Amino acid sequence: MKKKNRNKIWFAIFTFPTIFIFFTVVIIPFLMGIYYSFFQWDGIPVHPKKFIGLGNYINMFSDTRYINSILLTLKYTLIAAVLINILGLAFALLVTTKLKIRNGLRTMFFVPNLIGGLILGFIWQFIFMKVFVGLGESTGFHDIFFNWILDEKFALLAIAVVSTWQMAGYIMIIYITGIQSIPGELLEAAKVDGAGYFSRLKNIMFPLIAPSFTISLFLSLSNSFKIYDVNLSLTEGGPYNSTEMFAMNVYNEIFGYRNFGYGQSKAIMFFLFVALITLIQVYFSKRREVEM
Repeated sequence: MKKKNRNKIWFAIFTFPTIFIFFTVVIIPFLMGIYYSFFQWDGIPVHPKKFIGLGNYINMFSDTRYINSILLTLKYTLIAAVLINILGLAFALLVTTKLKIRNGLRTMFFVPNLIGGLILGFIWQFIFMKVFVGLGESTGFHDIFFNWILDEKFALLAIAVVSTWQMAGYIMIIYITGIQSIPGELLEAAKVDGAGYFSRLKNIMFPLIAPSFTISLFLSLSNSFKIYDVNLSLTEGGPYNSTEMFAMNVYNEIFGYRNFGYGQSKAIMFFLFVALITLIQVYFSKRREVEM
């Protein structure tokens, strides 16, 4: 047997389990979800499914709660993506300096990413309920330090703060990789020529770490759109559904109201919505890389 054919056989042997699992766990359920989205069904196998065509998709346009969840998700994603990337970049710039404690800071900034979203939500629930309230009582700054998760105006911001605290350390790693790939001689030459720190940052570092911006923005956007665990454990969609975002609305429709077909149609639209936004972001970010 030729070496080329033998390599193909080994390639097939090692990739088949992964491909099989991917099709079983992702592709087949996704196709089944598309199928069920054309039916009115409560998800119970013994109950009949009623074919209604595009009825579920048409009903979405008059579902105010669903539309509100989309608007809330867009608002949250904008806040969270900006905060995560600004803080992640700031952390990366800090730990790539000559500070003696930079390795310790890297660990400290990254550790929150290792904590599960549900646990993270319960931890910050305690912080908002006890620590913030205690600080407000002791300092007198009641307009800042109070239980954010019980306030309709601040509850969404509370989720954004928790998500930023969790993900900024992960995004920091991506920016660190980009910063460390910049030739040191280039920065030293700019320094010798009299370029200040912010000038080097704007004219040399930012253009050269543009691929890191693309990856970080893609991850922060997609994760923000798909947020569920922190949303569930911190606010459960409250108060008064003021933080019921996209993923939670889909989950509640399927498992809370037993509208399986309608919930599946929402999930399909959710997938298309996130895919469209992230593809647009990657397209324009890649164009910006080329221009730089």
